[in-house]
Amino acid sequence: MVLMDPLANALTNIRNNELQVNSSCIIVPASKLIGQVLTTMKVENYIDEFEYMDDGKAGKFLVELEGNINQCGVIKPRHSVKKDEFEKFEKRYLPAKNFGILIVTTPEGIMTHSEAKKKGIGGRLLAYMY
Repeated sequence: MVLMDPLANALTNIRNNELQVNSSCIIVPASKLIGQVLTTMKVENYIDEFEYMDDGKAGKFLVELEGNINQCGVIKPRHSVKKDEFEKFEKRYLPAKNFGILIVTTPEGIMTHSEAKKKGIGGRLLAYMY
């Protein structure tokens, strides 16, 4: 089986486990991108803890869930966003103002759209969650 989008697979796995009210889930394969997205989710209190486990292949993440995610997913295509264009995408992907986050990859790393706004930088949209 060939995995086309590991990030989409990871977020779908997390959402499905949240819907089943599981306390944890395993994400295979692990990648730096998924690790950075999980770190952002942890900082924003969408997940509790996560740890990398080496299985001799690509590795995997064990993620402890908190039950704080209503919906999450990747944004395809990965739109480029200028520093003053976030509003348009917030309206498109988030249900209400100041509710939920867009995860953006910027020249300064992966962060939420509100951090990118504060720093005055743009980037590419990766994912949304609320």
